[in-house]
Amino acid sequence: MKKPNKKLSFRTMWKIHGLIFVSPFLIGFIAFFLLPLVNTIYYSLNNVGVGDQGGMTFEWTGIQNYIDLFQKEVTTTNTTMARLFTEENSTMLLSLPLIVVFSLFMALLANQKFKGRAIVRLLFFLPIILGIDVVMDMLTITTGGTTLDTGSNLLSGSYVTIFLVRTLNVPMRVLYPIMTYVENIFDLISQAGVQTLVYLTALQSISPSLYEVSKMEGATAYETFWKVTIPSIMNITFFVVIYTIVDLFLKSSIAEEAYAFAFTQGKIGVGSALSVVYMGNVILVLAIAALLLRKAVKKNEK
Repeated sequence: MKKPNKKLSFRTMWKIHGLIFVSPFLIGFIAFFLLPLVNTIYYSLNNVGVGDQGGMTFEWTGIQNYIDLFQKEVTTTNTTMARLFTEENSTMLLSLPLIVVFSLFMALLANQKFKGRAIVRLLFFLPIILGIDVVMDMLTITTGGTTLDTGSNLLSGSYVTIFLVRTLNVPMRVLYPIMTYVENIFDLISQAGVQTLVYLTALQSISPSLYEVSKMEGATAYETFWKVTIPSIMNITFFVVIYTIVDLFLKSSIAEEAYAFAFTQGKIGVGSALSVVYMGNVILVLAIAALLLRKAVKKNEK
């Protein structure tokens, strides 16, 4: 007697399809992240050297590399590791709200309906498309061609700067803070580009009926922004904050110091220990940010 074919249940098929969907990520995660992570942790617990006949030698030291990292080792700029981590975390905490608020502000402007909106969007996203270095070089060429020792990059050779310093005798202590703020605008734009695009997409996905109802209820633009716009994009804000934290840490000088320890100074164990501590620092900051923002998201979902 022929046995009837047993069909898989919908739930089983759903699990299989999900596993197939995430399999490329799992393979990449295991091959390119998990295995290197395990090796890095192992290296950080050993004194790693080069054998007489090639290859790597390992001498178990336990947590000595971590102790030396914060007690003996200094950065390439003769800064202690504790101070380096403090400065990097402080810079991240100061830059994070500025980038998030600026990207939301620019997304709100780009989402407004006015003539020439497409051109304005193109001009704003041009540094992101071409790269901030290309735009900075273009501005340097167009704004000046003479070197002036001001300690500033973009505006140090500007004809305007040279005129103010040499002709009008404007003190550099007055000009330098202004030039620093102007230059930071370009850095801010380059760091907020992706976040602005994400916010712009989120703003365009808000149902127009919500704004119509708030208008019928007599809500002001200020009230509409805080009662309709902000709650509607809280989930996107959660994503933007997490993305910005990761992006800022990826550009941190700590990664360069880990490379210098491992490949320039030949201290692979110390460099691995710095990488592990750095990763733990990033995970801790992300966990705190996720915990705080998750509460805000749930509050707005009620």
